[in-house]
Amino acid sequence: MSSEKSPLPQGPHASGCLDIFKRIFSSSSKSDNVASHERVLETMSQLCVSDSDVKLSALWEQDDLAKSVHEAIEKVSAELRDIGLKLHADPELSYQEFHAHALLTDYLEGKGFQVQRKAYTLDTAFVARAGNSDKVTIGICSEYDALPGIGHACGHNLIAISGVATAIGLKAVIEKYGLEAEVKLFGTPAEETTGGKIVMLKHGAFDGVDVCMMLHGANADVVYPAFLALDTVTVEFFGKASHASASPWEGINALDAAVLTYTNIGLMRQQMHPSQRVHGIIKDGGKAANIIPDYTLSTYTVRAPKYTEVEVLKKKVERILKGAAAATGCRVEFEWGVPYKDILTNDPLAKKFESYMNAQGLKYASKQEQLSKLSGSTDMGNLTYALPGIHPMFNILNLHGEDDKSMGLHTTAFAHAAAQSLGHVTTLRAAKSLAMTGVECIVDKEFLKSVKQEFNDQK
Repeated sequence: MSSEKSPLPQGPHASGCLDIFKRIFSSSSKSDNVASHERVLETMSQLCVSDSDVKLSALWEQDDLAKSVHEAIEKVSAELRDIGLKLHADPELSYQEFHAHALLTDYLEGKGFQVQRKAYTLDTAFVARAGNSDKVTIGICSEYDALPGIGHACGHNLIAISGVATAIGLKAVIEKYGLEAEVKLFGTPAEETTGGKIVMLKHGAFDGVDVCMMLHGANADVVYPAFLALDTVTVEFFGKASHASASPWEGINALDAAVLTYTNIGLMRQQMHPSQRVHGIIKDGGKAANIIPDYTLSTYTVRAPKYTEVEVLKKKVERILKGAAAATGCRVEFEWGVPYKDILTNDPLAKKFESYMNAQGLKYASKQEQLSKLSGSTDMGNLTYALPGIHPMFNILNLHGEDDKSMGLHTTAFAHAAAQSLGHVTTLRAAKSLAMTGVECIVDKEFLKSVKQEFNDQK
């Protein structure tokens, strides 16, 4: 590779956002397993908002940096499509993502990234680095674990390649223009269970990272996702076994305590805010109908829009557990897991990402409307409490910015959609916008300063 770097692009851009994409898309290669760029362009021509409605940065108006990002990502589009399909065909559960780990790290290493495998105590985590300076470090996250029984019904095969695409776009600009920055792509396992990001955060993986961002496929386009904070408790009741017919009075019924807990949590919901959730199951309710159960095992998950609300709900649940034990004469033991915190969406980053998506023809609902769409939970929330970040959701079902209520995440229908070519196109569209958001953090000191100020104000 030549040591000479291209100068930062200069000169104003006089035409509108559609003209930018006409020029960029016209030079793109086509792939027979991805929807044609002509069709995408035709759709964008019908959707593209006027420049008067979008405050595009001077960087985009110059458009050479954006063009570099676009071309770098489009160059590997077919390869990423192949990776996404391979991940989809071989879904792996949390902390068992060995094929995904090997596939992604081998690919990234082949693209010139410095790859750390089995990173930060986790066998299926990785970090891929590129750049010549840590003056500004942009973090990007990929996920790749699947769900039991329904595979990639959360679209993590697309999340995986979205992170790779974003990192490749950033790497191209950093190297072409000799920017004093680096990009780190974090491969983060087990988002669906105990949260690989939380483990990696604890072990210092994100130390020195200025911002960390990721994308998530969905059935709607959302920049301000309302992910709920959560914590999960494991509950054990210990009683005394006896014959259920001959001498039930000699027993202490652990199942009664478990049922009281389940019932009282149900009664508590009447006084809970509609945005709060407590749900659970009895995993072990006894061994035989003619034995008074001396042991039961249950799990409950507590969710709320803010982690502070979760902490209040946890205390209420604990009172129920202790009350059930006292009422039945059982002994209770319970242990809370690792909490997932809510997302602290960084407003400057979100607005910048939104402007680049606007430039690609997408119009979002108002912030208030977006926040009204309650979602699940994610370990990315914990990262946004530690450093500035965003977690936009992109619709894999259409290019129009319209919510698709025909299917939701964690369904077999969504798993099928995550393998379709349209999902690939929408993934790369969002990745280009995320990469350009990262570029803005690198080249615009004042913008990065505003990002960090917003983060400090949120805490």
